[in-house]
Formats: sequence, structure tokens, C-alpha cells
Amino acid sequence: MAHLRRPRTLHTRGRARSMAGLALATSLLVACSAVQDAPAPSKDAGTDAFGEPADAGAVQDGGTLTVALSAEPDQLDPTLSRSLYSRYVFSTMCEKLYDLDENTKIVPQLATDLPDVSGDGLTVTIPVREGVKFGDGTPFDAAAVKKTLERHLSLPTSGRRSELGPITSIDAPDATTVVVHLKEPFGPLTAALADRAGMIMSPAALDALGENFSTAPVCVGPFKFVNRVAQNSIDVERDPNYYDADKVHLDHITYRIITDASIRAANLKSGDAQVADTLSTQDVPALRDSKDLRVLESNSLGYQGVTFNVGNVAGIGAPVGTIDTPIAQDPRVRQAFGFAVDREALVKTVFNGLYAPACSPISPDSEFSSDAAQACPDADPEKAKKLLADAGVQVPYPVTMITSNNPDSLRLAQALQAVVADGGFDLKIEPVEYSSLLDQQDRGDFEVLQLGWSGRVDPDANITNFLGTGGGQNVAGYSNPELDDLLNQARRSTDMAERVDLYGQAVGLIQKEAPIVYLYRQRNLTGVSNTVSGVQVFPDGVLRVAFAGLTG
Repeated sequence: MAHLRRPRTLHTRGRARSMAGLALATSLLVACSAVQDAPAPSKDAGTDAFGEPADAGAVQDGGTLTVALSAEPDQLDPTLSRSLYSRYVFSTMCEKLYDLDENTKIVPQLATDLPDVSGDGLTVTIPVREGVKFGDGTPFDAAAVKKTLERHLSLPTSGRRSELGPITSIDAPDATTVVVHLKEPFGPLTAALADRAGMIMSPAALDALGENFSTAPVCVGPFKFVNRVAQNSIDVERDPNYYDADKVHLDHITYRIITDASIRAANLKSGDAQVADTLSTQDVPALRDSKDLRVLESNSLGYQGVTFNVGNVAGIGAPVGTIDTPIAQDPRVRQAFGFAVDREALVKTVFNGLYAPACSPISPDSEFSSDAAQACPDADPEKAKKLLADAGVQVPYPVTMITSNNPDSLRLAQALQAVVADGGFDLKIEPVEYSSLLDQQDRGDFEVLQLGWSGRVDPDANITNFLGTGGGQNVAGYSNPELDDLLNQARRSTDMAERVDLYGQAVGLIQKEAPIVYLYRQRNLTGVSNTVSGVQVFPDGVLRVAFAGLTG
């Protein structure tokens, strides 16, 4: 398996300027956010700890688990959701046809077996559970699956349509059989059904609520929705209708929105929260050393990057338009931004060396990885300035970037501001509250956006949805027939070697056009109190607490 190819060392003068700028940016942010200087990374920074299933004999039945979330989830509607944090809540109340295990292998959940695919690849048959009920008591069956999938495909604002591929029709010949018909073979389908596209919603709730489903979502799950207070909390309670109720120990789970990582860590230490997601790399060493806590960590399938608005003029899902600015029109300006970034310095200075530089939407841990997919050009501020000169733009070139207003995102933004200055950019930062940021990106109300993606096991869901023409999360408004062709070939192929090659070519084209400049790959870092057992986080980044229990 190919490993991430790190950028080589810059020539001394450019490296010194970048590091000095990073040091200044970090010290300024420390002063305004009360974050301490980064301690030296520990020797076991790369050790994976996914967490263990709860020992039924060691946990008590009942009680409330409090989870400190780093950002507010967006809509609790599997068709519309675009946020990692909604996936945390969904994991307790909206089961899927398929799931991922800790080895990122696809396993049945509401389905009873992996799909049976016809020889021509055009018919996919999925067997589903019987004797299962939704949280409102409505029976779960193949007809409910059909209704949900058809909603994913038909709702104009759906974020799932491009994930599901070329489906022509869906049949439910009996209560336990779903048959999906395709226009052409579609290799990523099963992986898509192991995420939000595979979350099945109550037909009764869909009929009653329509596009307002998120106000009172009803699915199949160990827990069911109770209440939501915007920008504050989400509450779920044990669902007595759940088919595997004996595995459920908790009565309630409360998700509290705490965007400041240091406050999340303080709540974890005080016992006001038993779980805290997305720990700051500043806090991890001390939390690792605590006798009362443990840190779950694993490599992520996703990435953090910078997205440029090149054609989103009327909102996501609308036809792309023209934005008459050099950075939207000329790939050389976006390439210059990429060459201006010293990824190695960023992750060392801003994130304590716990994250890894990245130039690709494909994880080096993925079976779809290759040398081509992991190629990472050297940081070169002089080349960046030459590209800007060739593009005929003023230097420093002014650009405005929106980013989440949490301390870690702001720390990154200021460090990025410092390093790209050497490459000829005058980067202005606009901090935005996370849920507002999602709305703003969907509307196309940005020039540059700093945001990431938690990642999926099949690269199609890391690329096509974001950069394919008409992709459900293509907030960049990017459209390139050459990239579409590569991605469509990869979707149709059932040959692993061919898909690996095609995705390598796709990454090369993305780097050339640079609608997204990839920066680094996070580790999933989750704090857990020793008073709770059964919390797990796998490489997909989803916080799994549905089968956890309190131990004291």
C-alpha cells in the first residue's frame, strides 16, 4: 500500500520565512484564544485506539450520557444532511442498510447480507430485515426502503442523488427484498448505502412532515429523537421498538454543542460530559496522561482543504455560472495558492505534528490509493509568485476566506494567512459560526472556503459529490467534462486495478485545476471518561455511543 509522500524540504530562505510567519501567527492566536504553546508530540502519536464494545456485565442499565460536540449538526434529515456532526446523532437513531466495521469493511445492518449484483451489473438485489419497527411503530420493510431511496433521488435539495449513481428504478417485490435497477454498472453503490444514503426513514413520518422531516426525524435505531435546542443541545431517548433492545444500556443521550475545544476538554475533566469529540491537538498530550480519561484515535478517511468558488452563483444544485475574478477564472491563481502552502510546517506548528500533510482526497490507508493519488508537490512560494505573474494579477493578490469560528480553525486560518503571504497572497479571514458556514457555502456566498470532509471508504464519495458536475455537495460550482469522464469510468468499473488508476488520473487533474487545494489529513481524536464503556470511533470518523453504558 502506498504511503503519503511528504513534501521535501524547501530551500533555506523560503523555509525560514514560512516558519517565522507560522510562529508569529500561532503566537498571535494563542494570545487571543488562551491556547497554550504546542507541546512536543508524543512518541505514540500514530497509535490507533478505536475503543471496545461495552461489556454487558460491567455496565449499568439506565442513565444519561452527555456528549460534548465540537459543532452543531445541520439538518437531521438523511436526504439533506451534509455535516459530520449530524452523522454522530444519526448513528444512535438512524440505522443504515450497511455499516462499516473498525477495519472499514462493509457489513450488513438493516440489510441481512451484501447485495447480489447481476452479471451485467445493472440489477442489485438487497435482502432486508423483517420484524423491525421504526421509532413511531411503523413496520420497516422493503417498501420503506424504496420510499426513502426514491426521496433521495427526487428531492431537489437532496445531497444524496449523486452518491446513488445511475438508478433508473427501485422495486420492492416482497417485504424483505429490494431490487435496484441501474442504467449502467455502479461500483460505489454499496459503500453509499453504508452512509446517509442508506439511512431509512419512516414512511409515516415522511408523509406527515415532508421536507420538514428534520424537525421530528423518525428512523430505525437504538434511540429516538426527543428534542433539539438550536446551537445548544440535542436529546435522544431509548427506543423500546428497537429490534436489538437488549444491547442498549442507556436511557438518554444528550449532545451538548461546545465549539471551544478547551471548554470541551474542561467539561470532560470535570465530569460534566463523558465524551468529547474532535479534541484539540493542544489538549491531547495532557488528556492521554489523565488516569480518569482515555483518548480514542485513528487515521481519518477524510481531509481538510480550501475550496474555491469557481461557478456557484445561484446556490448548490443550480447550473454553474461565471464568476469574473482571476481566482475563479484562472487555474494558475489557484495553483499558486497550493504552491504557497507549506503543509509540513502547518501540521507541525499548528497541530503538534499529530496530523499528516495531504494533497489528495484519497486516504493513503485506502485500498484505492496509489503513488499518483498521493503525489504532493513541494511548497514553492517563488513558483507561486511566478504563476501569479503569468496570470497577470496584482501581487499581493487579495482573497477572502471564510472559516469556522472555533479556535483550532482560527489557528489554522492565521497560520495559512502567514504562509501564503510568502507566495504573493493577501489572505483575509472571515470567521463564521459552523451551521451558518454550511448555509453560506451552499448559497455560493464565498470566495474561498476552509472546510473538510470526514471521508468515505470509496473514493467516489470523496470526489464526485464535490467536484463532479451536478454533485450534491459541489459548492465550488466546478464542472469539467474531462474529470467527469474519469469519475464515470471509475464508477462503472468493477476492476480494482482500473479504478485505482483512474482515481490517480483524477487526482492529477484536480491538482492541475485546483478547485480544491487539499491541506492535511486529521486523526480522529475523541476523549472518553473512564465512567463509560463501549464508546467507539472507527476511521470513518463517526462517534459510536448507541451501545455504550455507564460503569459508575
